[in-house]
Formats: sequence, C-alpha cells, structure tokens
Amino acid sequence: MKFKLLIGLFFITLGSFAQQEELKWLDINLSNYEYPYPIHYITLNVQQQELKMEYMDVKPNNYNGKNVLLLHGKNFNGAYWKTTIEALTKKGFRVIVPDQIGFGKSTKPNNFQYTFQQLSQNTKQILDSLGIQKTAVLGHSMGGMVATRFALMYPEVTEKLILENPIGLEDWKLKVPYQTVDWWYKNELTQSYDRIKKYQLDSYYDGKWNPEYDEWVNLLAGWTLNSDFNKIAWNSALTYDMIFTQPVVYEFQNIKAPTLLIIGTRDRTALGKPLVNDEVRKTMGLYAVLGKETQKKIPNSKLVEIPNIGHMPHIESFDKFIKPLTDFLEN
Repeated sequence: MKFKLLIGLFFITLGSFAQQEELKWLDINLSNYEYPYPIHYITLNVQQQELKMEYMDVKPNNYNGKNVLLLHGKNFNGAYWKTTIEALTKKGFRVIVPDQIGFGKSTKPNNFQYTFQQLSQNTKQILDSLGIQKTAVLGHSMGGMVATRFALMYPEVTEKLILENPIGLEDWKLKVPYQTVDWWYKNELTQSYDRIKKYQLDSYYDGKWNPEYDEWVNLLAGWTLNSDFNKIAWNSALTYDMIFTQPVVYEFQNIKAPTLLIIGTRDRTALGKPLVNDEVRKTMGLYAVLGKETQKKIPNSKLVEIPNIGHMPHIESFDKFIKPLTDFLEN
C-alpha cells in the first residue's frame, strides 16, 4: 500500500515538474496571450493617472437588442468566458467582457485605491462609450461583488443580475484576523505554479482536477516568471484588501433587478482560511448553505444549485450552467 502511494506521489510530482517546464513567460499585460475575440481599449483618467482598460465587445449578426456584461473573478480575466460568449451570441445577445484595472490585459498601476465602486464606475464608462444604456450583468467570484455593487449604483442600467458562485456572501472579517496590504503583498510574492494549482484544486474544485483547468493556473503562474511580477503581486494585494474590507453582504436587500444565483454547491472558496483554526475554517465557504441564505436576502431572486460542482460552473459543468442562464435571460 505504501509502495503504491509513493508511486502515485512520484507521478504527481513528475507531472508538476513537466507542467512547470512548459510554463510560458507572460507579459504583464498578456500581450503574448491571445484572447478568444478581438480586444478593444478605453482610456480612463482616474486617481491622477491615465489607465488602459481592455474589453471584448461581441455583437452577433442576429442581435436581439439585449446585452450581457460578463465580469471575471479575482484569479482570472475575460478570456475564461469564451464558451459563455459563444453560447450567448448564438442566442442573439451582445456580450461585453472587460478586464478590470489590475487584471488581464488592462493596466497594472503602481498605486491605486481599489474599491468596488471604482471598478463599477470604470465598467460603466465602457458601456457609455458603446452607447449601451441597459444590460444584464453576470459576475463570477470577485466579479459577483463587482456586479452587486454595479447593480446597486446603476439600477437604471441593470436589467437583470446573475451571480455565479460569487464571493462575499459572508463577511470574512468577522472570523479572519485583519492582515495589512504589506502582508498580502509578501504572501503574493511567494506564489508559484504548485501553490496556485493547490489553491484552485482545494478551493475551486474540492480536490477533483481536470487537465483543462491548467490553462487558468498557467495564466497566473506565467506571470511569476516576469521581472515585473512584483507589480502584479502588489495589485493583487490591493484587491485582496478591497475584498476583505468592503463587504456587499449587508446590501443584498437593496438590489432592484431580478436576480439569478447559480451556485455550485461543492465550492469551498473563502478568503483567509489559512489564518483561522480548523473549527472556524469548517464554517467558511459553505456554498450549499450560503446560496440559500443569499436568495432569501435578495428580493425577486431565484436560486439554481448545481450539485457536486465547485467554484467554476461555467468551466467545470458548462451545460448545467448555461441552460439556467439563458432561460433566465430570455424570459
């Protein structure tokens, strides 16, 4: 039995080394990584600096007059919405997919005060530049917190709100001791392929890995090879602080738009788990419970649970994700 275990660990380690050997150096703005659709930029003049915010704008030939805004999570960028964009545009929806400042192909500032209000305002400027006055808003993970804030700030723009395994359904600062931005920065500087994959394996997929998930690990791990990784790590630290200190959980009752919650119930994502004891850790990131609690808080909301699926329904189980989404958007 011990021999079999050792052999298994050997091949896991060997696979990890092979993956790292193939790891591609990535430019700080992902200029050497191709997105699935043509990219565009808007220039933002905020906080006494000029920043470039990237977005994809995919308008189908059979445009039905309806728009969908897709907002990415913290450890991702707009590229991971590829299959969602394909499915929505086939239905006639125009799809707008930004990279938030500090993420993906957008500018990584040396200094920036990250707030969900600022990210929402930046996103609204893209819509304004395109002449889009109304849209459905879908946010995944951290994008769910941005989408919630956007819906609260711009109820006249938000026709429908969709939250896919959003973080922020609980207030982690009630359980996790506060850490400074400098602490988050030092922690981010230690990132590696193995650390990133282990985090996603444990939190996002609850120990069940598929090789197609490697692309989303590589997009983060490739940055660790960049000489400017300290700038990427600094922006990541600032956004961790934003997530930790700016909860949206207390304002769900103020959402005006019809809302759909799509929740993979195997998800265990929660900020700060390593900073608490085992007893507290067991109470965090319980999405099978959090989804139901949140649905009760949001007026005119519907909950669709996807059993045995983790943090990434649109990646891990696309068919089970896209049907309730399109049903909600079309009705």
